[in-house]
Amino acid sequence: MKIVEKILDRNSVTSTFTNLKDEGKKIVFTNGCFDILHRGHVAYLNQASEEGDILVIGLNSDASVKRLKGEERPINNEQDRAYLLAGLGFVDYVVIFTEDTPFNLIKDIMPNILVKGGDWKPEQIVGSDIVIANGGEVKSLRFEDGYSSTNVIDKMKR
Repeated sequence: MKIVEKILDRNSVTSTFTNLKDEGKKIVFTNGCFDILHRGHVAYLNQASEEGDILVIGLNSDASVKRLKGEERPINNEQDRAYLLAGLGFVDYVVIFTEDTPFNLIKDIMPNILVKGGDWKPEQIVGSDIVIANGGEVKSLRFEDGYSSTNVIDKMKR
């Protein structure tokens, strides 16, 4: 599949994932800003991909990153961030969402497994309630200490 085909329009989400589930595919969902892609992201996303058949990433829009991280962020725009993520071989789909949390996107996709990095407790993960209520699992994956976009930005400023 071409990289641009992995970046889904928000309107095609429900039908795409309903069809994949009808084919018996296990859907894994995670989300984030992924402002500056680094080793910690790649390790975490690779681990997430091993949890099921299809890995989909909910990507915060530029406006939502700005609200969450401040006026100087994001460093890379949403289309570039989506393209980089989609270019990773183990990532199947990327969907940009405009809200501050991916709750509505999770509700539309209804993944079998919802994951975040190890700095999140499962009960703190947005959408965990609806995923569990629908028979899914919520997992907190291993966190790569010392890797964060903020650390990279701070190092560049010094």
